[in-house]
Amino acid sequence: MAFTAADVKKLREITQAGMMECKKALDETEGDLDKAVELLRVKGAAKAAARAAEREASAGLVASAGNALISLKAETDFVAKNEAFMNAAQAIAEAANTSKAGDIESLRAVSLGDKTVGETVDELARTIGEKIELGEVAYFEGNTTVYLHKKAADLPPALGVLVEYTGDEAAARQAAQQAAALKAQFLTSDQVPAEVVAAEKDVLTKKTLEEGKPEAAVAKIVEGRIGAFFKEIVLLDQESVFEAKKSVKQVLDAAGTTVTRFARFEVGA
Repeated sequence: MAFTAADVKKLREITQAGMMECKKALDETEGDLDKAVELLRVKGAAKAAARAAEREASAGLVASAGNALISLKAETDFVAKNEAFMNAAQAIAEAANTSKAGDIESLRAVSLGDKTVGETVDELARTIGEKIELGEVAYFEGNTTVYLHKKAADLPPALGVLVEYTGDEAAARQAAQQAAALKAQFLTSDQVPAEVVAAEKDVLTKKTLEEGKPEAAVAKIVEGRIGAFFKEIVLLDQESVFEAKKSVKQVLDAAGTTVTRFARFEVGA
């Protein structure tokens, strides 16, 4: 059965495969569109599996809806700005918000149209031919605000921060921007795992001794440097990028605002 340029175009729209791949598939199936679709899906699955074994999904985007934030990962920025990929990410974020899914396994099981989120992601990988995977998900019950950041004008957001708060939304949004810019990892210092603190103290102790400081003063010097370490990774302890010489907590307190938790997702970091 012969096929036309219109058939090739239709096959591309259905599968998102390349023009030459579509022509080849129609050749192999003698112009049968349904068989060509199935053939490309089978080939896409094999290609995706091969790539998954060899490469990492280090690109992608973040998307938000309501009280949910998700990241969807791909191998390349080219795929990250693919319309089907961006639409899928937004639909997944909306599914996370509706279902209140707070972890990846729960989110993969959520219905999305006639498939689950997991099936949708797997089919997208087969169609596009790259490794595609859900990265992270967060859902917060309270009042939330979100900040999404594009690393390049022609790319979708690759960094997002979701903040749960009480009080003033503008102040909470500034906290989200702060967490994005200065890469905060924890909200408060007591949330930093004990093993992380112990490892940092060990490094600082060795460094302080190598600097020739008196042994009797080492413990006090290390405690001071641990405070500086917290100011790097703890959101409320960081110096505000909006008000010099004030901590984020001081700025929030002045605005009558409390941040109760936050999630920071970044792809391609």
